[in-house]
Amino acid sequence: MVKCGRPCKGDEQQSRDRLLDAALRLFLEHGYGNLSMETIARDARVSLRTVYSQFGGKAGLFGALIRRCSDQFIGSLCAELPPEEALLSFAGQFLFRITRPEVLRMRAILIGESPRFPELATQFYEQGPQRTLGQLAEFFRLQQRAGLIADIDPDFLADQFVSAVRGERLQRLQLGLEPTPDAAEIERWVGPVVRLFLAGCLAK
Repeated sequence: MVKCGRPCKGDEQQSRDRLLDAALRLFLEHGYGNLSMETIARDARVSLRTVYSQFGGKAGLFGALIRRCSDQFIGSLCAELPPEEALLSFAGQFLFRITRPEVLRMRAILIGESPRFPELATQFYEQGPQRTLGQLAEFFRLQQRAGLIADIDPDFLADQFVSAVRGERLQRLQLGLEPTPDAAEIERWVGPVVRLFLAGCLAK
């Protein structure tokens, strides 16, 4: 007998992922302002009502894409590891994700269209940078309680670390002046940054 009712959790997640995949492809193709919710729903083979109920609107859908990206590196920050090992792992995952061509393209869409759609900027910042900085600040607080990191404002440390990791090189990538780095190049990128950063904030 076939049971009726709500789909199981696995089916719901697959449907959500399919919707997000479709939205990413369409945002990259059409931008933000020129893309309708109807087009997204049709491409993902879901009802328009489903899109609105899950994401609240187009800005919420864009934010969910950013959150899905940040989920891929936020979980890699482990406070139980030594600071250098933990930050190397996090920085490697962080840089690898934010330097992918589709992520750089989404960032370009944000920069170009957020003046007309301020809710787009809000969703991007809350689901991406704000989550990342909050997770890093909490990591530094835990390291300070363990006596491993100097007593410096954790929010300041988080901001400085992200800025150091991205560096000017991210802007060159955004402008298409450098090729997309592979995993080996990312590792060579983050190593000196993490060691230099820790030289300034490890507890003496």
